[in-house]
Amino acid sequence: MDLGIAGKWALVCGASKGLGLGCAQALVREGVNLVIVARTPGALQAAATQLIAISADAASVRGQNDLKSKVLAVAADITTPEGRAAAFGVAGGPGKDFDIVVTNAGGPPTGDFRDWDRDAWIRAVDANMLAPIELIRATVDGMAARGFGRIVNITSSAVKAPIDILGLSNGARSGLTGFVAGLARSSIAARGVTINNLLPGKFDTDRLAATLQAAAAKTGRSEQEVRRAQQAAIPAGRLGTPQEFGAICAFLCSTHAGYITGQNWLADGGAYPGVL
Repeated sequence: MDLGIAGKWALVCGASKGLGLGCAQALVREGVNLVIVARTPGALQAAATQLIAISADAASVRGQNDLKSKVLAVAADITTPEGRAAAFGVAGGPGKDFDIVVTNAGGPPTGDFRDWDRDAWIRAVDANMLAPIELIRATVDGMAARGFGRIVNITSSAVKAPIDILGLSNGARSGLTGFVAGLARSSIAARGVTINNLLPGKFDTDRLAATLQAAAAKTGRSEQEVRRAQQAAIPAGRLGTPQEFGAICAFLCSTHAGYITGQNWLADGGAYPGVL
């Protein structure tokens, strides 16, 4: 299926590894130009090199070797004003005129809410609620003026089924979810702009490894035991891969998803037991 987004510009946050990289891989295969952002220069440059190779292969398959995607890498913390300014100001990029924005930031620490002071909460809300809102604020009106825009926020399955040791994430991401529910249904919906949230369950990423370590420490079991138990509790019987997560993201960014907005897309292998 042609997703109809070749030549468009996407900003993908947290794109050096994990789910962010999976989204960038899927978009570059569709001929999308990318500005990728992450904090670690080495890992980010390695991701950029990989994405350029994927773009070349995809263009060759399409018979469009002259239409390779541009991939621009910005080593910055997107949760800060300086990081956002760097992403918008990168040479050769579209400025703030992105057609697609994929927001993504590392989750806050696990732990017991009794140990979190006000500063810990502010850091969590800044990174996982206010930073995505600032990215939306900077780009959404331009999208509406041009008649096309796709915003996908990578949040967490914990928005629907909170996890006790992820209290900081539960709170901050739920705040973003409530904000998006209102904005997505405002006047921008009739101007070709969609905003959706993509809620990962257990995917095989570094973030999951950290969560498994925390669960192991809390229960006194080994990390391998915790991993096996958690996989057994997933109806699919396995962890998800960043590549299949990226494919869902790419579809939500496509021209075919223009009638989908304000939704929370749960990708968890069937683990959530509810009907809605």
